[in-house]
Amino acid sequence: MKRQASLVVEFLGVVGIIVLTVIIQQKHAERLKRSGIAEIDKMDGVQFEHYLGHLFRSQGFKAEVTKAAGDYRADLVISKDGKRIVVQAKRYKKNVGLKAVQEVQGAKAHYRANGAWVVTNSNYTEQAYQLAKSNGVRLIARDELVEMLLTMKEKLSASKKPRDVKTSA
Repeated sequence: MKRQASLVVEFLGVVGIIVLTVIIQQKHAERLKRSGIAEIDKMDGVQFEHYLGHLFRSQGFKAEVTKAAGDYRADLVISKDGKRIVVQAKRYKKNVGLKAVQEVQGAKAHYRANGAWVVTNSNYTEQAYQLAKSNGVRLIARDELVEMLLTMKEKLSASKKPRDVKTSA
C-alpha cells in the first residue's frame, strides 16, 4: 500500500513538472510574439538600423542613422543627457564575433562618443564578450533586445489609451 502511494505521488510530481514546463514555454513564446522579434529576424540590415532608431527614440534618445557607406563602422549615433553613443547594429542568424566590437570601438573615437554599443537580434561569441568587457563596449543581445521591444510596445499602447475626461454638469 505504501509503495502504491509512493508511486502515485511520484507520478503526480512528474506530471506537475511537465505541466509547469509547458506553461513556462508557452509564456516565453507569447512574450517573443508580443515583442515583435520575429519581424526583426526577417528584416535586412538597413531596416534593422532604422528600427533601432525608433526604439532608441522611444527611450528618450536622439537617434541618427548614419549613411550606409562610409559610416566609419557606426550604424547609429544616439545621444541623451549629454552623452553620445555609437551603435553597431547586427541583424544576424548566428552569434556576433569580436569584429563588431573592434569596429564600434574605432567608431567611438571617430564620432567623439562617450560610449559604444553593439545591438543584435542574436547573441555574441565568448571572444566578443571578453573584448567588449575590456574595452567598455556594451553588448545588447537578443534577450535584452526583446525586453527593450516589450517596454517600447507598452509605452506605445499606454499612450494610445483614452484619458479620463471630466465633464461639468
